[in-house]
Formats: sequence, C-alpha cells, structure tokens
Amino acid sequence: MPHIQANGVSLFYTKLGQGSETIVFSHGLLWSHKMFSAQLEVLSKSYRVIAYDHRGQGQSEVKAPFDMDTVAEDAAALIETLGLGKVHFAGLSMGGFVGMRLAARRPDLIKSLILLETSANAEPVENLPKYKTLNGIVKWLGVIGPVASKVMPIMFAASWLANAENSAQVSFWKNELKKNKKSITGPVEGVIFRKGVEDELGKIQCPTMIMVGDEDVATKPEKAKFIQMGVANAVLHRIPGAGHSSCIEKPAIVNQLILDWLKEQA
Repeated sequence: MPHIQANGVSLFYTKLGQGSETIVFSHGLLWSHKMFSAQLEVLSKSYRVIAYDHRGQGQSEVKAPFDMDTVAEDAAALIETLGLGKVHFAGLSMGGFVGMRLAARRPDLIKSLILLETSANAEPVENLPKYKTLNGIVKWLGVIGPVASKVMPIMFAASWLANAENSAQVSFWKNELKKNKKSITGPVEGVIFRKGVEDELGKIQCPTMIMVGDEDVATKPEKAKFIQMGVANAVLHRIPGAGHSSCIEKPAIVNQLILDWLKEQA
C-alpha cells in the first residue's frame, strides 16, 4: 500500500474503485483507515474511495505537530497531491474535526461533507482529567490491556459491546487499540487540547450530512445537533444502537446513508 508526502509528512493511504466521484475517509483518534473497511468494500463498487492514516497513527509517519489545524492541512495536501479535485469528505470524530476545517477553509477541495460522531466544540473540560490520566499511562506503558478496557466503552455503544454476537469484533478492535505505540500520546494531546470551530460553521457552504450514534458518550448527540444548527441546510441522522463508531457498529445503515447521499449530490 502506498505512502505519499503531504505537508511535510509521509501519510499512508489506500485507494479502491473507479469513477468520476471520489470519497475520502478520515478516521477517529486511536484508530486507522481500517475502521472504514466495511465502507470501502461497498462504496468502491461505484466510486473511487480513499482512506488514509493521520500523522502519528496507523502506518503514517510519527511527526509533530499534531494540532488539528496541521492535521487538516495534511488532508488538504493529500487531496491536492493525489490530484483528486473536489471530493466528498467523510470524517469520524477526529476526522470530523478535520472535515469541518477543510470545508470552512478550503471549499475548493470539498464537494460535500459527511460527519460521523464529531463535535465543533473544544473537548469538554470535565473529560480532560480522565483523558490526561489515560494518556499519561500510555506515555509510560503503552496502550496496555486495562487502558484498552477503559477506552472501549468510550468508543462503542454499551449495547453493542454487550451483544454476544459482536464478541469477535470486540476482541479485534480491542487488539487494534493495543497496537498503538507510546507515540500515540502526541495525537491524543492534539485532539483533547483542540480549539473549537464554532465560529467557522457558518462558512461551510457545501452540502453536509451528519450522523451520530444515539448511544455515543464521547461526542453526545447534542453535539451533532449543534453542528446541524450551525451549517446551512445540514441534515442529521441518529443511528439507533450505535456509539462513537457507527461505521463499525452499524455498517449497513451507514453505508446506505452514504450511498443515498452521494446519489443526491450527483
């Protein structure tokens, strides 16, 4: 799989499918492009699909700085360097932080915006002590089992985790968390100390669709509603039984919503 130099950092990306329309997937913190495997499989049958790893995560280069403005500039450089033209940009959580910045600041690159489980606000102050403590442990010990066990209920709906039919997936994604290296603390700090972009929502002029799991405890559904109210003509879908990772928890629903959305934008 290829890497590309973009904004001074080597980014891993994967490209599947053909077509005149391109959708770029931007993952959440602690994950990689793998979280969109179910979307790539389905959407690549009709569209050109790109998924990449943020700097310091997955298979991309570990290189500071990790602030959200820089990470958004990475995404813009990737789109430009690959010569993709205007793309449909789908970002989950951290990827949504990137997507909102791109749509507001680089409208020349974004045809439509798809946001999943994300927020336009800075990290709530009440979350910081917990996240800083976990990040401190990771700095010294890595993402050890107890840390991964604390993170899983943040990333997934309680009902999804409790469903015995999902046990294999639960094990898989917990192991993916544990694969993060100690250097993941840099990207974590970039996320938890990010600035809000509330004042930029009004600059987003492209068609925008927002999804949120109704059991999301990391960026609660009211955060999605706030974005919808700030972006002209944005549409919002609540996904039953999903938490902070609806693309994994409810892939069929997410895939259909995206397919329907792309057809509307044609």
